[in-house]
Amino acid sequence: MRIEDFELERFFAKYEFAVRHLLCASDVEGWPMADLLALADAETRALWDGLTLGYTEAPGHPLLRAEIAKLYSTIAPEQVVVFSGAEEAIFTVANVALEPGDHAIVVWPAYQSLHAVARAAGADVSLHELHASEGWALDPDALRRLVTPRTRLIVVNAPHNPTGSLPTAAAYRAVSDIAAEAGATFMSDEVYRFLESDPAIRLPAGADTGVHGASVGVMSKSFAMAGLRIGWLATRDQALLDKAMRFKDYTTICASAPAEILSLIALRSRDRVLARSRAIVDANMRLLDAFFERQAGRFRWVRPVAGSIGFPELTADIPIDQFAQELLAAEGVLLAPASLFGHPGNHFRLGFGRPSLPAGLERLEAYADRTLR
Repeated sequence: MRIEDFELERFFAKYEFAVRHLLCASDVEGWPMADLLALADAETRALWDGLTLGYTEAPGHPLLRAEIAKLYSTIAPEQVVVFSGAEEAIFTVANVALEPGDHAIVVWPAYQSLHAVARAAGADVSLHELHASEGWALDPDALRRLVTPRTRLIVVNAPHNPTGSLPTAAAYRAVSDIAAEAGATFMSDEVYRFLESDPAIRLPAGADTGVHGASVGVMSKSFAMAGLRIGWLATRDQALLDKAMRFKDYTTICASAPAEILSLIALRSRDRVLARSRAIVDANMRLLDAFFERQAGRFRWVRPVAGSIGFPELTADIPIDQFAQELLAAEGVLLAPASLFGHPGNHFRLGFGRPSLPAGLERLEAYADRTLR
């Protein structure tokens, strides 16, 4: 396999741990280890204290799979496979659902692996473009026009990275139905699920839309535990599960034993874990609302409704790549320009899942006030 460079990850490799103010992180502030262990019940504490560092079960710890299954309405524990992060799950699904010459449709802009891995697997990929002028809305009719007799995979990301948007329930269901009619897998990247601004707008999981549906989840985003590197695939498509397990034999084989137990502890206390994430995001959103009101002549955005990221636009007469580099040099503030997503606009990804956002936002605003007219 030959695969293109992952532009966003190369960018982070260069800057993420070297800057003073990271304003483009996609995750929520990670949990301190001691705080997480304090959530353990008697069973999970005993599992942690008695843990040995041997191989784990390839599909994932049975108790962890059972806890993940509770996140869905129609999924049994045996219909969950644990991976080393959502990235491995995405990589696996693209490789087992597609053959050279097959066709995939991917919502875009997007996390690059959602379309790049499919191309590297030999598939033709059509991008269903979302537009800020339309509220980053999913358009089922436009997506349907992309379907061909060779379409085998349709990928959505809801809640959406980088825009923080969420399709309507009707549009989401329509795309799932389009995939079913085409005989394609409907893969829903749901790593920001449970971080909706209003639980009433939460969508059904992809895995719950039909046997053709598959959900990718992870501990990194909504659950604020990126360092665990635990993700999963949930689906009632037994053939897809079997292929995924056989492919995993050539990647990680099994997950980290400590990470599985820590994930189990977190998921058993998911209400408290998610409440912490929501509190951080909500506090930062109040600051951002005020920022975008004050800076209305220089920046604008479609206000995110889910997740911990947004995709604002710099409306001042300067390319976002230039502005971001000059901001970094002057203030040590890192933004992720749209070019990292292959997007031609003057947008940039802004992350607001960290308590450190106020300091970085202050420096961004001071720089904008000095340099933008």
